[in-house]
Amino acid sequence: MKPARLSLYVLFAVSLAPFAVSAGESYPSRNVTIIMPYSAGGSSDLLARSVAKGLTDMWGRNVLVENRPGASGMIGAELVTKAAPDGHMLLSTTSSYAGTVAVRAKLPFDPVNALVPVAMIARAPIVLAVHPSMPAKTVKEFIALAKKRSLNYSSSGTGGNNHIAMELFSQAAGIRMTHVPYKGIAPGVVALISGEVDAIIASSPAVMTQVKAGKARAIAVTSLKPTPLVPGLPAIAESGVPGFTYENWWGLFAPAGTPANVVSTINTSVNKVLVSPEMKQLLDREGAAAAPMTVAQLADLLPKEIARYRKAAKDAGLKTQ
Repeated sequence: MKPARLSLYVLFAVSLAPFAVSAGESYPSRNVTIIMPYSAGGSSDLLARSVAKGLTDMWGRNVLVENRPGASGMIGAELVTKAAPDGHMLLSTTSSYAGTVAVRAKLPFDPVNALVPVAMIARAPIVLAVHPSMPAKTVKEFIALAKKRSLNYSSSGTGGNNHIAMELFSQAAGIRMTHVPYKGIAPGVVALISGEVDAIIASSPAVMTQVKAGKARAIAVTSLKPTPLVPGLPAIAESGVPGFTYENWWGLFAPAGTPANVVSTINTSVNKVLVSPEMKQLLDREGAAAAPMTVAQLADLLPKEIARYRKAAKDAGLKTQ
């Protein structure tokens, strides 16, 4: 081969080398990091770590959970939006993401388009509960009471799941209540059982222990139908507010631009992890149910959720921060 042709051949081969390597790589090609934008120890953290363990066992690569709390989950979310879109850094977040976005005037990233959903982990209804001194024992009685006198309710903070859920319920029921935010759901529940507030909408693990102890009264669940996750309670939708439903969700997200085949691999793998006995035991303890979904079913999750939360925040007169 002539020198000129040899040089041209080498240049051509070198230029193709990166594409040949990437095309031949299987995902994951190295360890994967799941960013958890909340503190360790909560339901979100426990679910993310259980999924990470299942994926580690399945893939033969370490899947590590790294806690990056701050700014109501936005610090961790921003970190993932800036990561390489190759599936090796993921975000595990919850429906609280949409609530935080709804009350933020500016974010350093596009909250709708900078992330793509890759898997749904779980969903869970939440519980409408009142202080035992309240005369209301049904949803209809609660609504009637709220129309007669001023009621207040606690939440884990402005823009959180509990806050937005109660605002959506109030709008659907045609009532107005005073919001009293606390720094976390635990002090919000303490406020309920101490009588500082009249009501709360909170997760089953957060409030049902107090209900069983007689320190609070559960009225209904926010799922469309009664659920075995919280047995014995009617659904709000069947008890005076037709069509009302609200559920917490936990999901995995990747940076926008992540290849479709990588997204599909993660989705399929997580869905397999969700049916494991270990995962079922954890979800039962957390009052949640596995929610395997396809990539197509998840496609419009963020636009729909964020639009819904923004409307609730606007109707509630919340000022963006």
